[in-house]
Amino acid sequence: MAVTALDPRTALVVIDLQAGIVAAPTEPWSGAEVVARSVELAEAFRARDLPVVLVRVSFAADGADAVPGRTEAGGAAGPRPEGWDVIVDELSGHPGDLTVTKRNWGAFHGTGLDVQLRRRGVTQIVLSGIATSIGVESTARAAHEHGYHVTLATDAMSDMSAEAHRGSVERIFPRLGETGTTREILDLLAKTHG
Repeated sequence: MAVTALDPRTALVVIDLQAGIVAAPTEPWSGAEVVARSVELAEAFRARDLPVVLVRVSFAADGADAVPGRTEAGGAAGPRPEGWDVIVDELSGHPGDLTVTKRNWGAFHGTGLDVQLRRRGVTQIVLSGIATSIGVESTARAAHEHGYHVTLATDAMSDMSAEAHRGSVERIFPRLGETGTTREILDLLAKTHG
């Protein structure tokens, strides 16, 4: 379903646009393209006094707060370069934005995101970020389960492979909410929020 509506209290939630993740190769769009489109969305939301949430993933240096358990892919925690978890300059530095630090793929579990959104009367979220099939999809699933209307800016997100991105966009996201391009979301925002 294409994006059709934005609630009066819609928040932008930007997933993992931080130094160490944006620098990695992504498809179908580069990290720089995802950042640029997310900046466009953030500026439009801020101009309308709608919440902007910047989510980052970070772990203690010793990995003690990383998600436990065995996976075939091995552990994702471990030593990281200094500053890998810093939100990119293009998005940071806005005092009204909320910053959420997560230790999991999704931005809801183990964070105060749901409480922060509900305190602000938010009923819908627009998602962007990296990686489509990991952090963005996990957050979209949890948002849907928490009863939020979910909109996904499909050209303001990217993944480690175009196939993984396409799988989320074509198979999963239509079951969780509405999808649209950055331009479509900005146009709808202009129509419904002045």
